[in-house]
Amino acid sequence: MSGVDESGIVGPEGGKMRELLRVAPDGGAVDLAGIDQRSTPGLPAAAGNGRRRKDWAGQQVELLGAGLGREQEMLYAEAKSAAGPEAPASAPTRAGAHLNGDRPRRLLLVLQAMDCGGKDGTIKRVAGAMNPLGLHIRSFGPPTEEELRHDFLWRVRQALPPPGHVGIFNRSHYEDVLVARVESLVDEATWRARYDAINAFERELTHGAVTLVKVMLHISREEQGERLMERLTDPRKYWKYNPSDLDSRARWDDYQAAYAEALGRCGTDAAPWFVVPADRKWYRDWAVAHLLRETFDGLDLGYPAAGFDVERERQRLRAASERRKVNAR
Repeated sequence: MSGVDESGIVGPEGGKMRELLRVAPDGGAVDLAGIDQRSTPGLPAAAGNGRRRKDWAGQQVELLGAGLGREQEMLYAEAKSAAGPEAPASAPTRAGAHLNGDRPRRLLLVLQAMDCGGKDGTIKRVAGAMNPLGLHIRSFGPPTEEELRHDFLWRVRQALPPPGHVGIFNRSHYEDVLVARVESLVDEATWRARYDAINAFERELTHGAVTLVKVMLHISREEQGERLMERLTDPRKYWKYNPSDLDSRARWDDYQAAYAEALGRCGTDAAPWFVVPADRKWYRDWAVAHLLRETFDGLDLGYPAAGFDVERERQRLRAASERRKVNAR
């Protein structure tokens, strides 16, 4: 049974979303065809039926967003405190602050999906309640000439969030075993070697106090077709459409196979993959919000203690106020 906390958030049924949506780390290809893109794992009975579910989920995402905003602030405050009162949160930490597990942490949400899978919508609705000051959002398109002169992970390293920030990748390093594979941008030996490189890179990140949340938004071919047609019907959405989307759609099965292998080869205990059924936008947002909430809960965040004498600073403030009153007479 799901419970309701003091803020009115109803928990998922059947277990935590991190358990219900996680890809098993067995190293084999994931059976994406066996995951119904319109299914709603974890959705509690309290959501009701029909239109009511959509409205209920929207209200819950708002409540979840407020909580995510508080957790994000604590993460930012932790890094700010470690860096010292005069330094920005992105500055290097004080000497020794990284020792004994005291390294300032950061969280990185990686979003992957087929075209029209809902990456932008997820960012807008789930991250919308967070403070832009502590958000670090990056999108990855075709690599530039400069990026092509480096290892495929070079541009990803440049985009990592600073300590204390919540980073969001709209597409990511996984494009180099998805697009690069399907479109034959590199030979097979090259893209196959990238699985091990990605796993090593993500181990490095998690050992460096980065918490990874890797989410595939799993949309059906039918739903994608409807969303593409909507972009071609509504003039306000023409800007979202790219003729190359149909070229990628023609390779649907190839992309599904590429995703299946990437999820299986690169889903580890330290950096697991989660597959979110994404045909229902309202469920997608609700599920991702809960994944982030559960991830934040695991960090056991709190506001850092003052690095100064609080009472002394209160006395200084009172004294300054009294002086201004005297001078104003």
